[in-house]
Amino acid sequence: MKQPPYPAPDFSLSDSEGKMRTLADYKGRWVVLYFYPKDDTPGCTVEACSLRDARDKIADAGAEVIGISADNVASHEKFKAKHSLNFTLLSDPDKKAIEAYGAWGKKMFGKEGILRRTFIINPEGTVVKVYGRVTPLGHGEQVVAELERLKVGQ
Repeated sequence: MKQPPYPAPDFSLSDSEGKMRTLADYKGRWVVLYFYPKDDTPGCTVEACSLRDARDKIADAGAEVIGISADNVASHEKFKAKHSLNFTLLSDPDKKAIEAYGAWGKKMFGKEGILRRTFIINPEGTVVKVYGRVTPLGHGEQVVAELERLKVGQ
């Protein structure tokens, strides 16, 4: 896993409404980009709800939350509706962004898959913080605290 700071890899992926989104769409804003294995599974739901609950504080810090998994657009739409998620979910079925960010690799028991990782990207498009092993519960508040710390250091 790369150590920050480094340029954030660009992406072009569909959101839950089928609209194409790129990292350039968020230029000039802080971005909390998180990768997760699968919609509506226990750990992924806890993580998404933690970020949902912290979203207002994240937005107050000037950041946008974006979640990426390999699930399709329809799955994302159901996941968002079921859990009242208030941020963008992007579909990466080809796993190009997942691989570009280093969020694919060995998991438990030697299986490969999507790793739960979060990246904080500054307004210039530079990755400034990487969470390599995310604990889903309380992750939203952890991100809020880090954004506040990073913004003080600007």
